[in-house]
Amino acid sequence: MIGRLFLDHPRSLGMGWAGHGSGAVKIGLRMIGGGFACLVHAVVPALFTETAGRTVSSLHDYMTRRKADAPDPQAWPDYEI
Repeated sequence: MIGRLFLDHPRSLGMGWAGHGSGAVKIGLRMIGGGFACLVHAVVPALFTETAGRTVSSLHDYMTRRKADAPDPQAWPDYEI
């Protein structure tokens, strides 16, 4: 059960628990920041006019590089965390 919950997914990507976790935290924080910028933009349209788009584009590039650098890129899903 412990292996299934904590280790199977990272191992399927050729990663350890800590490496997978740090990547997920990085992605998650950037998503929260972009989401917060969207909420502020909804109230004050002059603020953060391009932040969400840049965040999404940047995350896509980051995730694409992670997949390309993986030990077996073909084993990775198109969008992973």
